[in-house]
Amino acid sequence: MNLNQKLNRIEVLKKIKEFIAGKEEEIYIVGGFVRDLILQKEKKEIDFLIVGDGPKFAEELAAFLDVKQVTIFKNFGTAHFVYNDYDFEFVGARKESYSKESRNPSVQSASLEEDLSRRDFTVNTLAVSLSKQNFGEVIDIFDGINDIKNKIIRTPIVPYITFDDDPLRIMRAFRFASQLQFEVDEKIISASEKLAGRLSIVAQERITEEFLKILSSNKPSIGLNLLYRSKVLDVVFPEISNLAGVDQRKDHHHKDVLLHTFQVVDNISEATDNVWLRFAALVHDIAKPHTKRFDENVGWTFHGHEELGARMMKDIFQRLKLPFQKLSYVEKLIRLHLRPIALVDEIVTDSAIRRLIVQAGEDLEDLIILCRADITSKNPKKVNRYLKNYEKVMQKVRDVEEKDKLRAFQSPVRGDEIMKICNIPPSKIVGEIKTAIEEAILEGIIKNEYEDALAYLHKIKKDYLK
Repeated sequence: MNLNQKLNRIEVLKKIKEFIAGKEEEIYIVGGFVRDLILQKEKKEIDFLIVGDGPKFAEELAAFLDVKQVTIFKNFGTAHFVYNDYDFEFVGARKESYSKESRNPSVQSASLEEDLSRRDFTVNTLAVSLSKQNFGEVIDIFDGINDIKNKIIRTPIVPYITFDDDPLRIMRAFRFASQLQFEVDEKIISASEKLAGRLSIVAQERITEEFLKILSSNKPSIGLNLLYRSKVLDVVFPEISNLAGVDQRKDHHHKDVLLHTFQVVDNISEATDNVWLRFAALVHDIAKPHTKRFDENVGWTFHGHEELGARMMKDIFQRLKLPFQKLSYVEKLIRLHLRPIALVDEIVTDSAIRRLIVQAGEDLEDLIILCRADITSKNPKKVNRYLKNYEKVMQKVRDVEEKDKLRAFQSPVRGDEIMKICNIPPSKIVGEIKTAIEEAILEGIIKNEYEDALAYLHKIKKDYLK
């Protein structure tokens, strides 16, 4: 099926075609919608390019479609509205010039070819005419269709100029490569390395948005490796870049912590779409360079890297402008990622399992997903053994949970009741007594039931009221 046939099967375009029949302007669909049409992917955002006044065309089309709300961006000469669950963007053909200090361009009217040449990548320069005289004709000035077939990301003009004008395109190049699983032209790698410092003029939020899109792709290691190869990772996330060359013991992980980390991220991406669980996988070993020590008996060790890694997260979240409501989740997974495998032995007590359940809380399943992803051995027997070990731990968890029902654990005797029974005001002592009751439950001294907890309170209260 050719593009013309595909366009004619899209219901929303049939109405637009009816409207355009009475128009003289050159009107095109451009960019990602055309690319994804060729790749046979569904996309609900359509960019319209008008050789003329884009916002005026948008308002007239909206009136024809009985759309009441149209957003006009006068500074950029663009317009937007939603119709039948499709996001429509409209822009007049334009060319741009940039200053060194800003990503905001000076804009002028232009021809179709000038407009397409200013776009980021050849796969996004494709245009399909909607005009009555040549409906469905594909304009492919920069050989974008072949680049889609050959699975390669290239720029329509010299990449140095493309990236110097808008440095965020460096991140976008690697994001598209990761999302589409395409190769990247070596000239892009070279230009990215030279211009990585130019990312300083881009808002951190925009850089982070592209980075998280890489993490959200089916195989994030494609984009992550490109960031590392181009040295852009040194600029946008140096703590990850610093993992390169940090040796590990050969019997468990890759020798290089960076390669191991990228593999863990790919592993976890096969199990979850949760970008914050993927982020936790990316940063789970982030403190290894700071905790690296050599032990004559076992080789390199990284004692305490899980605790230090968790503590590093606050500064990283601040710098990358990540949402702070996700901070405690990521900290918890880093802090606990070594805990489950330590609980494999038959002699592990119920109280040790209880502590894991309480500390992980509702994120226990995510923690186990991370632990499974952390197995990157090339030896199938070792992988099998580790997976069986994690299943052992989870069976112990299920057994203890069934007995204790501890997932939403807290002292059955509440603070106000402790104050009443002990005849004390709100104070530090109330918290200490509550913690003592919780510890007794965790250690199996008493059951996680109100009557047992109340009896234990009466038993210990004198020790705290002296």
